[in-house]
Amino acid sequence: MCRWVVYSGESLRLSTLILDTPHSLVAQSLNSPLGKETVNGDGFGVGWYPSHGTPGGAPALFRSVEPAWYDENLSELAHAIESPLFFAHVRAASGPPIQQTNCHPFRYENWMFMHNGALRQFGVMKRDILLAVDPALFSKVKGTTDSEALFYLALTLGLRDDPIGAMARAIREVERIGDALSVQNPVQGTFAVTDGMTIWAFRYSTEHNSRTLFYSEDGETLQKTYPDLDQLRVFSATARVIVSEPLTDLPGAFIEVPESTVAILDGDGYRQLPFLRDDAPASPAAEVAEAVDA
Repeated sequence: MCRWVVYSGESLRLSTLILDTPHSLVAQSLNSPLGKETVNGDGFGVGWYPSHGTPGGAPALFRSVEPAWYDENLSELAHAIESPLFFAHVRAASGPPIQQTNCHPFRYENWMFMHNGALRQFGVMKRDILLAVDPALFSKVKGTTDSEALFYLALTLGLRDDPIGAMARAIREVERIGDALSVQNPVQGTFAVTDGMTIWAFRYSTEHNSRTLFYSEDGETLQKTYPDLDQLRVFSATARVIVSEPLTDLPGAFIEVPESTVAILDGDGYRQLPFLRDDAPASPAAEVAEAVDA
């Protein structure tokens, strides 16, 4: 459906990941070997937190309906902007029209959200999903995508206080609505959420056959593994990315995130927990996700 990348670490020029890697996001917009669609040309978006911004402050957005490989403004901005945390997304529309308000990432206050995949038969479920959104948030929904609807449903269900639990509750609510309306396997995808300090990336689908998701080794490990690769020196020791598909062919650079998992990236590094799995081990965050499973 789409391809996306998130970055966390010391401030990095956006072009490093969006344009300059062998399988950069712009390259994937033209040729995505692991994607459902090979070409992702129905718009793009980038969202970033300024290098010298206030922690927890609002991110900046640039979104366009043009193909990422064609937009000269993207190249200009990506080479000029540096950020310690940014999202980037290229879109392959699955139904909703190609318009700027339907391009990811979506923003609410200091939060960003993006999605690769679909809520199956969204047109059938749309009314019930949107009716579940808090009336105080409803006017903030600007586009017509299933992704934005899910974002605001998660905000309604506590995303700002409990991101993992809120995403679990939102997905379960969509599955409940889908079941009531005879929609089979309604949720498919990978989802990225951030408050500007922590990134949560979810790989989940109702049928447990989700879109691909990978995380990178940290910058220090990669530099020790490949000491002669000068291009790796631009990354800080703690730099990491989470991506729809690897940005390079370097062996060991990217590791697949397991099915039904939430990947967490913050100042303490990378970790992952089971998400909406029957076999989830006991842990505070996992228990929250599993509680809505009961």
